[in-house]
Amino acid sequence: MPPTFDPNKIKLIYLRCTGRRPGGGVGATSALASKIGSPRPVSQKVGDDIAKATGDWKGLRITVKLTIQNRQAPNEVVPAASALIIKALKELPRDRKRQSFCKLRKLRLKEVKSSPACTPNFIESVGLVLVFTGFESQYFLSGSSFSSSQPSVSPGGLSAPSIQPAKSELIVSVGDEIRLLCTNSGFVKWTFETLGQLSEKTHHEWITEKAEATNTGNYTCTNEDGLSSSIYVFVRDPAKLFLMGLSLYGKEGNDTLVRCPLTDPDVTNYSLTGCEGKPLPKDLTFVADPKAGITIRNVKREYHRLCLHCSADRKGKSVLSKKFTLKVRAAIRAVPVVTVSKSSYLLREGEEFTVICSIKDVSSSVDSMWIKENSQTKAQVKSNSWHQGDFNFVRQDRLTISSARVNDSGVFMCYANNTFGSANVTTTLEVVDKGFINIIPVANTTIFVNDGENVDLTVEYEAYPKPEHQQWIYMNKTFTDKWENYPKTENESNIRYVSELHLTRLKGTEGGTYTFLVSNSDVNSSVTFNVYVNTKPEILTSERLMNGMLQCVAAGFPEPTIDWYFCPGTEQRCSVPVGPVNVQIQNSSVNPFGKLVVQSSIDDSAFKLNGTFECRAYNDVGKSSAFFNFAFKEKIHSHTLFTPLLIGFVIAAGMMCIIVMILTYKYLQKPMYEVQWKVVEEINGNNYVYIDPTQLPYDHKWEFPRNRLSFGKTLGAGAFGKVVEATAYGLIKSDAAMTVAVKMLKPSAHLTEREALMSELKVLSYLGNHMNIVNLLGACTIGGPTLVITEYCCYGDLLNFLRRKRDSFICSKQEDHAEAALYKNLLHSKESSCSDSTNEYMDMKPGVSYVVPTKADKRRSARIGSYIERDVTPAIMEDDELALDLEDLLSFSYQVAKGMAFLASKNCIHRDLAARNILLTHGRVTKICDFGLARDIKNDSNYVVKGNARLPVKWMAPESIFNCVYTFESDVWSYGIFLWELFSLGSSPYPGMPVDSKFYKMIKEGFRMLSPEHAPAEMYDIMKTCWDADPLKRPTFKQIVQLIEKQISDSSNHIYSNLANWSPNQENIVVDHSVRINSVGSSTSSTQPLLVHEDA
Repeated sequence: MPPTFDPNKIKLIYLRCTGRRPGGGVGATSALASKIGSPRPVSQKVGDDIAKATGDWKGLRITVKLTIQNRQAPNEVVPAASALIIKALKELPRDRKRQSFCKLRKLRLKEVKSSPACTPNFIESVGLVLVFTGFESQYFLSGSSFSSSQPSVSPGGLSAPSIQPAKSELIVSVGDEIRLLCTNSGFVKWTFETLGQLSEKTHHEWITEKAEATNTGNYTCTNEDGLSSSIYVFVRDPAKLFLMGLSLYGKEGNDTLVRCPLTDPDVTNYSLTGCEGKPLPKDLTFVADPKAGITIRNVKREYHRLCLHCSADRKGKSVLSKKFTLKVRAAIRAVPVVTVSKSSYLLREGEEFTVICSIKDVSSSVDSMWIKENSQTKAQVKSNSWHQGDFNFVRQDRLTISSARVNDSGVFMCYANNTFGSANVTTTLEVVDKGFINIIPVANTTIFVNDGENVDLTVEYEAYPKPEHQQWIYMNKTFTDKWENYPKTENESNIRYVSELHLTRLKGTEGGTYTFLVSNSDVNSSVTFNVYVNTKPEILTSERLMNGMLQCVAAGFPEPTIDWYFCPGTEQRCSVPVGPVNVQIQNSSVNPFGKLVVQSSIDDSAFKLNGTFECRAYNDVGKSSAFFNFAFKEKIHSHTLFTPLLIGFVIAAGMMCIIVMILTYKYLQKPMYEVQWKVVEEINGNNYVYIDPTQLPYDHKWEFPRNRLSFGKTLGAGAFGKVVEATAYGLIKSDAAMTVAVKMLKPSAHLTEREALMSELKVLSYLGNHMNIVNLLGACTIGGPTLVITEYCCYGDLLNFLRRKRDSFICSKQEDHAEAALYKNLLHSKESSCSDSTNEYMDMKPGVSYVVPTKADKRRSARIGSYIERDVTPAIMEDDELALDLEDLLSFSYQVAKGMAFLASKNCIHRDLAARNILLTHGRVTKICDFGLARDIKNDSNYVVKGNARLPVKWMAPESIFNCVYTFESDVWSYGIFLWELFSLGSSPYPGMPVDSKFYKMIKEGFRMLSPEHAPAEMYDIMKTCWDADPLKRPTFKQIVQLIEKQISDSSNHIYSNLANWSPNQENIVVDHSVRINSVGSSTSSTQPLLVHEDA
């Protein structure tokens, strides 16, 4: 017996061609071979054959819907196809894609009988598609007519099902029953939709016994004709007003739905609100729908990560939903940005090839791929992606060929596309079978150069892999960096190199072959230059031979020519040419590039008169001469008186000449007074131009009457001048006195030294005032020697101050050990005053004291930088009695960096920054100065003699030592040495190491000092950056200031804020005449390099 089927429960019946036949067994698909897929199928027998193959189902009635559509209107036919087992029979849209489980065939109806809607003309234009599923052989039935039954057409007789209760909305309470009845003559299907989720039932009645808030939603009943009716049910829940969606996404420029439908429609003010009371963006608009939620219009990128609540008022109370976080997907408005790690690669066979393609877009919806013309290339691609921020997506596609081959050469394209468009970038791979070195041909390998001139030999070449050995060879001798003319090689690109040999001041003996050799692991190559040095002729010998011949031998290159000239008497130059008797040319056999020797002789017996012969040798470079004086012999009468007088006169004259030469040499060797501070007009790398300080303007408003100065003791004295303590009356106010320091020259000063002091005055007036430099207060330039009036610093120079404080140093910050510091002061306090100093700037007592901080402030809390009249008091020494701690050292570092940053902002280079050139005044304020005038550098071991100058070599940067280059970066190097002095409490840098060739070598090789004992790690890091061999990698003083600010304790921030914001008090300074000089004269430095290599 065939199974019994309930039409209300059966939705689909699938066709199986392998069903049972009437006699049992499985029907073969070959039984339908003539009916399946045939272009001209047999009519009427289609249904019968299927029925025979599925005999167990005979008698089962199946309703088949056939839709025939012409160009005018659809017509529906329900044929009585007995025993036809078909899932569906309908016309599909013409653009529908084929499905994997079926094939489509068009069925053109040629005959339809008893059909009022089907006429022959109509049928000719109808196309049908039969759709069958479940065939194991995946074929379609196709036929041209259904003559076994005549279809009955019922156009317009369809109706939608009805739902009870008959209303559009239904409101129930939690726990109530939901009962919905769908009335229809045939099969129906219920669909429940809430929060975008669907669930289905196939019964006529939908029953929910105990309703919950989650049962709120739209209920739809659909019949077999596809017609439907709906009802929306609200399940009112006092504890749950909103249904909540899982997440909230929106695309930029589109609308997005906040899924928070209501369970109770009886509310007011249904809207959106920001989290935690924050307002919504002003341009955000939305539309509320209690059944669906709230739709945000035109989502913008600025709404990303916006926190929202759905809100509504129920019974006078505002209710909020759980929060939503809006995640915005950016709209794609441009093509992706595509880059590759390198635009070209060169490899040898067997080497690994790796290139990275980076794709940047606003979202992850971008697609990418590597494309290569040669598809045989075996490459692996690995992708890695991440988000950089909210709207920046990065993907890296790494293409790797583990062992590249020559046929892998070519262009690789990285292609990426999004919805806006596509972009691509290419990289070129060239694979060679072995390495190479290609020297670019040199225009001329034979070079002629004059004696004493420079010449550069340059070789450009391409090489892969990278050269392993390269050297210059001169006549079988290899150049190294110890030679004065050392070689230099630079890498201009991945495979292109340039090697240069700089030959300076070539001598006549340095001509020869210069060969450049280069090699890598696969090949080597070379190029040779022939260098000829043109030299002026040199007379090697000029003598009278025993046979009466005059002989002259000269050497030079090119080959010199020797001419003879005669003139009567004793002359300095002869003009009468004489032909030589014998001329011989002797080429040098030792060096083919050396000088050529020429010999010439003449017989003087043909000349009977007294006279002079001149041997003149010349070539294209120059000429040289030798003279022969001769006379006929005659009797010589001796004079007993004349000879002793002549001898004595000659001896006296010779001694006078020697004395004058010694005095001149001593004067030239004497170090000249020079202003260390240099103002530059512009700096570009190591190219700079000093502004000639004599061309700077001087404002006579700085003039101060000499008679208002009362001089005291000498504070410091040097080879050129001195600094004297003085009291200035009326400098600030007409009735006030002020202690100042006055610079002056010694009476024996020369004109150049007087100009140097005037230049220093102009530089100080140009710079203006700053907290951390010794500021100019006035000057006397009229009616007497030049006097420069500056601020007076009672504690002397910082170097000796540090050495005095070594025993009382506390190795911690001041605020951490305040009590210990006071106790230390008591143990080590001395009856000292400003005159207790032991350095050059010492033994001084101010005529008028300054305001000093109280004990409660400990130190440095006074009004920094101001002068106030008051009586002399021992309180002036309170700063000096306090112990020294780490906070003080950080303060000194910070202040000096601030002062140097100020000088740099004024385009001023110090050139001699050291602790000895830093002065200390009240509040432990440091001031940068130029102490050159009053320092006895002749007896100062810190200054090393080089030529006619004495230089602080241990404080100088390598470029200053070896190339005489002074820049802001060289000052930064000196600042690093100053920090080492500071945190070693006044120790000399490079302790125990004399300034000799070993010292210079270690500086060149990158040796640097270790950290001083009391330096924090952060300060030593600053020192090391200041000592970078590359000047451009050293920090600026502005950056140094920022680095040190981080090390200063919070308790001292107000002190350093005072330092940072200090500006000169108008009462303190007569007038601020600092005017920026753009270009007021200039002179280029012609100083030769201070040091050369020890082997030079």
